[in-house]
Amino acid sequence: MNTQYKWMLLLLIFGSISCDSDDEASTAEQEVAIISGTADFSKYVSVGNSLAAGFTDGALFITGQQNSMPNIVAKQMALAGGGDFNQPLMSDNIGGAMIAGIPVLNPRLYFYSDPNPEPPSESRPRLLGTTPENNTPESPTTEITNIVSGPFSNLGVPGAKSFHLSVSGYGNMAGLPNLANPYFVRMASSATTSVLEDAMGQNPTFFSLWVGGDDVLGYALSGGDGTDLITNETMFSQSYSTLVTTLVSGGAKGVLLNIPDITSMAHFTTVPYNPIPMDEATSIAINQGYAMYNAGLLQAEGLGVISEEERKKRTIKFIKGQNAVVIEDESLTDLSVSGLPNYRHATDEDLLLLSSSSFIGSVVGGNPLLVNGVSVPLEDKWVLIPAEQEEVSIAISAFNSVIDTTVEQTGLAFVDINKIFKEISEEGVMFDDFLLQDKLVFGGTYSLDGVHPTARGYAFLANKTIESINATYGSNLPVVKAEEYPIFYSPLLR
Repeated sequence: MNTQYKWMLLLLIFGSISCDSDDEASTAEQEVAIISGTADFSKYVSVGNSLAAGFTDGALFITGQQNSMPNIVAKQMALAGGGDFNQPLMSDNIGGAMIAGIPVLNPRLYFYSDPNPEPPSESRPRLLGTTPENNTPESPTTEITNIVSGPFSNLGVPGAKSFHLSVSGYGNMAGLPNLANPYFVRMASSATTSVLEDAMGQNPTFFSLWVGGDDVLGYALSGGDGTDLITNETMFSQSYSTLVTTLVSGGAKGVLLNIPDITSMAHFTTVPYNPIPMDEATSIAINQGYAMYNAGLLQAEGLGVISEEERKKRTIKFIKGQNAVVIEDESLTDLSVSGLPNYRHATDEDLLLLSSSSFIGSVVGGNPLLVNGVSVPLEDKWVLIPAEQEEVSIAISAFNSVIDTTVEQTGLAFVDINKIFKEISEEGVMFDDFLLQDKLVFGGTYSLDGVHPTARGYAFLANKTIESINATYGSNLPVVKAEEYPIFYSPLLR
């Protein structure tokens, strides 16, 4: 036989063997069994707050709940013996809720984009049903007094702080609005139960605990004005210990998730400190209104009450072009005995809340001379000053330290949410073919409320949770695909 043909025959034989081998490998990969390892997913219960519930776009609604992090994880657990994962679904995709027919919770936000916005700020997140011409939000259909039947696997309760989860009566209608939570009222097994009791009543074999964010978030969302205080570190530590000790008491395994840096979220980084354009004539007129205040500062400096540095910091001066808003700052030297308020221009170190975007530039009582953020300084509730940011940072660090210690002591799986969100904030992270960044909505991570993730953001965190569970317990749960989860929902979704 010709040598050339011999080589061709050999190549054909080996090529055939190679193809058969590849086909067999492919088939083998497809037939790999999904296992739970040393974990038991037959009864998975999620305990936590708004992040665990699937809160997004400023509300809780059916599709958002279906795309919650725990529900995504539970679907993958079902491939390895996981049981049904029951959620207390709202009545619609409008979001919000009523008590005795009276709206008490707002509907979800949607992105209204006017093709010819006037002014440009009209293209912004709005409550479902509203436009610049129609400021009436759509009415929700979820009635809090219509108690839904459980038991529920997802016990994520929006607004719940760590210590709330073990409080009996947290679902008692009579305790609203201060001693109970409307979301838990509609799904609690009884008026006297606690979230933790309802979790343990199901004899969970596996759990996830994602709590602590709301222990700080309320303070941040209120601009640190004192209406919603940060949870005391000792109370958090005791509450967290109670939760974990109870959840593992029946032999359940689980995963713990920590708290991200709230101040790096889009809610606090989207609105610039200097959003006010002004012409020269207007700036001169506004400066005249602050002339007596500035003169009083000079007098206070002359008397040695404040330093030159503080006087310059407090001086109000508008210029032609882009200007910083004027804010109240309680950390400044108290000059009230001299009749001087604590005013100053915001700087790039201040964080204006996302909610301030629709307030800045509005007028008081229809008076065009009283402009919020300009002639009328923004109250404390609209901005987080550096001192308040530091309080938030200290609390999150302390709470995460408690969680770290708990992970070390228990050997439970752990997801470093704080690290993940830091990476998203600094450089962005790839999720399949998509880059997740910290920009509002279009960064892919944060929904329209600037705090809670989009569906794609939740899916990414679900994958990180799955990876941690697999690494800790020897399971091989598959991850989900980014393209299956959107970054915003249509206003037509009902």
